[in-house]
Amino acid sequence: MKAAILYAKGDIRYEEVDAPKITEDEVLIRVKASGICGSDIPRVWGDAAHFYPIILGHEFSGEVIEVGKNVKNIKIGDKVVGAPLLPCFKCSDCQRGWYSQCKNYSFIGSRRHGSFAEYIAIPARNAIKFDESISFEQAVFFEPSTVALHGLRCADFKGGEDVLILGAGTIGIFTLQWARIMGARFICVVDIKDEKLKLAQEFGADFIVNATEEKFTEKIYELTKGRGFGYVFETAGSAETIKFSFEFVSNKGCVCLIGTPTKDVAFSPHLFEKINRKEFHLTGSWMSYSAPFPGIEWELTSKYFSDKRLKFNNKLIYKTFHLKDIKEAFELFKSPENVKGKVIILS
Repeated sequence: MKAAILYAKGDIRYEEVDAPKITEDEVLIRVKASGICGSDIPRVWGDAAHFYPIILGHEFSGEVIEVGKNVKNIKIGDKVVGAPLLPCFKCSDCQRGWYSQCKNYSFIGSRRHGSFAEYIAIPARNAIKFDESISFEQAVFFEPSTVALHGLRCADFKGGEDVLILGAGTIGIFTLQWARIMGARFICVVDIKDEKLKLAQEFGADFIVNATEEKFTEKIYELTKGRGFGYVFETAGSAETIKFSFEFVSNKGCVCLIGTPTKDVAFSPHLFEKINRKEFHLTGSWMSYSAPFPGIEWELTSKYFSDKRLKFNNKLIYKTFHLKDIKEAFELFKSPENVKGKVIILS
């Protein structure tokens, strides 16, 4: 098969390699579409790859072309996405259904070869079926959607509260949608790019604020008459938005950090003290799994994409490339500020 192989920092090549062989509990998937995740960028242009050579890619969809003899729930011809986490199922966290905290996990596209290839073999329990109404390109967004829903579950989200979402990227857009589906009273989205905020508005944001505007903090406070937001979801992973989440959450509210910072975050004593004074709940959110594996996050994403309660818009896709042109696709991320949506690789 053909695959995109990362040999070293910045050295990604389209080459022929042996196609994977499946075990009795696995399925072989003809990959149709794979998304470039933000976590793939430092693996290609930085030093974040776990080993070389490696085939990256973990947001993928395709068609099943072979099944192992023990596989009962998946058949040849099924359209599926792959849940990329490979937990051990044996450690104390896995025994509790906390698969994202597994101490001995592997991961498709980072700790083992991934989906930037024509074929991929995965355990059958990691394959989630979706129906014909969902395109392979749309199915690439299953994984970002599950990450967003997992964040709401970590925050023990309940309807009827005002919601602030900091960051209008892919995760922010799906956090917005899940909050709306689950009964948010009012949703405000903050970002620094007008085109992302316009898209958030199309997906149902009640109010949008550009953080580069003068006195933008006053505008946000006015929305809740100074009370603050019952739930704040930070999806950008920047030091500034993490700090804003402490400012804008209400007394006894909840801050959920979904974004992953790449730099140190320092708090002034005054800002950090807001945890004490407001007595708000602070939680992180990591990946997107629950029991029974891979979790309700994946089950509901499939169902809600199918019945159109979870919306999709092609504006979420910035550009598509064929697998042979993957180096050109990654070149875009040398200037990530110019990438205005998901970049998808078609196999």
